Amino acid sequence: MTSAELRRSFLRFFDERGHRVAPSSALVPHNDPSLLFINAGMNQFKDVFLGLEKLDYRRAASVQKCVRAGGKHNDLENVGVTARHHTFFEMLGNFSFGDYFKKDAIDFGWDFLTKELKLPADRLAVSVFDGDSEIASDHEANEHWLRYVPTERIHRLGRKDNFWSMGDTGPCGPCSEIHFHQGDHLPCPELQKCLGVSCGCDRWLEIWNLVFMQFNRDADGKTETLPAPSVDTGMGLERISAVLQGVDSNYDTDLFKPYISEIESLTGKTYRASPEDDISFRVIADHVRATTFLITDGVMPQNDGRGYVLRKIMRRAMRHGKRLGLKEPFLHELTGKVVEQMQDSYPELLLGQDLVNRVVHSEEDRFRTTLATGIASLERMLDGVQAGEQLDGADAFKLYDTFGLPLDMLDEISSERGIHVDSKGFEKKMAEQRRSARESWKRVAADKRADKRIYGKLCQRVETQFVGYERTVVDGAHILALTHEDKEVPALVEGQEGEVFLDKTPFYAEGGGQIGDHGILSGTEGVADVLDTKVPVARLYAHRVRIRKGTLVRNQTVVARVDEHNRSAIASHHTSTHMLHAALRETLGPHVKQSGSLVASDRLRFDFSHFAPVQSSELETIEGRVNDKIQEDLEVKTEEMPIDKALGRGAIAFFGEKYGDRVRVVEVPDFSIELCGGTHLQHTGQAGLFVLTSESSISAGVRRVEALTGRAAVDYIRSQRRLVQGVSAALRSQPEELIASAER
Repeated sequence: MTSAELRRSFLRFFDERGHRVAPSSALVPHNDPSLLFINAGMNQFKDVFLGLEKLDYRRAASVQKCVRAGGKHNDLENVGVTARHHTFFEMLGNFSFGDYFKKDAIDFGWDFLTKELKLPADRLAVSVFDGDSEIASDHEANEHWLRYVPTERIHRLGRKDNFWSMGDTGPCGPCSEIHFHQGDHLPCPELQKCLGVSCGCDRWLEIWNLVFMQFNRDADGKTETLPAPSVDTGMGLERISAVLQGVDSNYDTDLFKPYISEIESLTGKTYRASPEDDISFRVIADHVRATTFLITDGVMPQNDGRGYVLRKIMRRAMRHGKRLGLKEPFLHELTGKVVEQMQDSYPELLLGQDLVNRVVHSEEDRFRTTLATGIASLERMLDGVQAGEQLDGADAFKLYDTFGLPLDMLDEISSERGIHVDSKGFEKKMAEQRRSARESWKRVAADKRADKRIYGKLCQRVETQFVGYERTVVDGAHILALTHEDKEVPALVEGQEGEVFLDKTPFYAEGGGQIGDHGILSGTEGVADVLDTKVPVARLYAHRVRIRKGTLVRNQTVVARVDEHNRSAIASHHTSTHMLHAALRETLGPHVKQSGSLVASDRLRFDFSHFAPVQSSELETIEGRVNDKIQEDLEVKTEEMPIDKALGRGAIAFFGEKYGDRVRVVEVPDFSIELCGGTHLQHTGQAGLFVLTSESSISAGVRRVEALTGRAAVDYIRSQRRLVQGVSAALRSQPEELIASAER
């Protein structure tokens, strides 16, 4: 069975059993700074498991693209060395949100493996949680497995192997792993007898993990049974493909063979001819997949954060290309092979193909320069070291971290002078960096959980209906809850700031780059200024307020009134952002892709992929196209429809946004069509005027433009006119003579 057939078979199997087939989310987590990248199938359902989000279905299945190459999960240096470590991989998963539990999860897993995939039952073994002083042994799962597996092939393992937690607090529970016997012909480090599924060898391969979210752990470490236990499963596509295709290494499956063949053509070398070269083949084959998918999902190579991890992945692949004798840029050519192989399952790859090629080629050119600079820095360091001595490990690591020079390259160049690198010192600094990354990840995760704790409690009983598309005033909104300094309170008094939660609201909450609405809440007992509006968790609108006079009390009825002037200015900038995006793509090319935006009442900012400064003539063309559409006074159409229909019509999805099955489409006829939940003008002419005010670079391959519309644009033109008049007076010249006067 091919990997493509396996994907389809898995989703069809669970679709037939009542699961909603959920598309893979982007690799960049939506509104979750605790994650560097999506690294498991359950990530897109995290808030559902935490009780912070409700769906209109209770069971789902997906094939989720994942990356593990930084933060908590950082095995980058193992990729290519082993048969199964990867940066990019795909996770098959089925999920139950308080619907079925252990029995059905086990039944589904067994049926899929033995009936759908026809794996021999006698080569399967399972493990269950053996229990400890805190949680009892999972007898329930054990009993269900006995219907399929003899007791000698049910292994009881401890917390390290068979207990799962979302974090230090929150949902947790025992898990049950399914293992496949690959054969006793594979080597085992245990000289006396293989330890079976708990052994570190490859004879038994874990292929599927069934997690039973049965408990909730509080801040004191106490666990209690969840009222609606859930299921989260994960099966790596690469591993199960290796099993079905009868190979011992993931890299021998059809998921990797096309890239390895391409590398053979580029290098003239043969895979499996040299163990050292084989590592380089595997590194490049793995890393080109991660590179292609990450850039497609909006990550650009940078010097920090996600972009830094991408840059490390790319440069590691480039270094291994050099090891194989490739002197010219090559990685960008291989990205086309990824698109060719994966576009049927991930159509977004085809749309971003040109962008990926250009980003990677640009980064390859940059790396050649960086490598030369790094080697020059190394040579200067070596000038201060005597032959027979060691190059300090911390200095060597700095060269690795700054320029991407790996330890073996550092050692090779140093040895030419009779100097060796302090490898222990190097590895110590490497371990410190990994530890720092893990601790940073834990801090961010903890902060994120703390931020959501109060909202997690509120969303169990509070839900806000947004009616702001239809009206800007709601007379008779009920205050369902109030908070002050992260604690729920019965009232807010004059001078206090806090958050108010209503049953219905006309206030648009920050999202999609658009800032939240301002306005007033007024009741018989008090008046509050709404300073901002956010949605911390799904369907929970937090109105940040300052009490102007009197008191706002829980269960009070208020009039919720949006500042219409402010809303109108925001709408003008938002509709203009859509037209700007269309004009950029029309003028610069279809590789232009949004990578960030800000829509405020007084300005707009738009970040996009492009590889050179936008020329003045191009900026004039872009500005002119937007103003042309404003002059045409086109109707701005909004319509809600299924996401498949919207994408089929060519609607562009905004970077970083999370979309449901039904989406809101905003269209400027024959010019722009995008998925967007923001507030917009009714006609383009209401924008009045559009003025670009700046264009700059914010990172490699990402440009930024800023612009003004409406009253803000008019005020800007007036200020520019006053400036010209002032300079004209100072130089005693007419405006049209200013340049000549300044040059004189």
